[in-house]
Amino acid sequence: MQNTDNTFKVGDCAVYPSQGVGVIEAIESREFSGIRSEFYVLRIVDTDMTIMVPVGNVEQVGLRRLISKQQVSRIYKVLEDKPSDGLGSIPSWSRRQREYQEKIKSGDPLEVAEVLRELYLIKEDKELSYGEKKVLELARKLLVSEIARAEGKDEDKVAQRVEKMLLN
Repeated sequence: MQNTDNTFKVGDCAVYPSQGVGVIEAIESREFSGIRSEFYVLRIVDTDMTIMVPVGNVEQVGLRRLISKQQVSRIYKVLEDKPSDGLGSIPSWSRRQREYQEKIKSGDPLEVAEVLRELYLIKEDKELSYGEKKVLELARKLLVSEIARAEGKDEDKVAQRVEKMLLN
């Protein structure tokens, strides 16, 4: 699903796993322990946080381009598809939390969509714990923000569409 071109220029949008969409604000050269390296200076749009990503470590960190409009429809399909067996036997929260964190850290929007869908399904049967609610909100924020930018739409409208899909 990911675009394999890992080179960015100032002004490009990029997605940093578990933090969301950012804008490359600069490309800086820094020296550490006598070794000079190039860094992307990424400002995360939602939080205004700045992250410096070594140009040579882009793939390792998972920094990637925004999804395309075609990829958005694949995400919507994941959100709409409900497992035929519901969730089967639901593993303990600690085990699910590890799985969910791994999926979110992967940076793959399809996996983030799966996390969001599963938590919505669980929410239909029981009150979510504080930890579950935090993961649900993170997954929702990451997906909605990226889809809105990929489609050039307002985040509120995308959030409403996502919510509607998950509640059907």
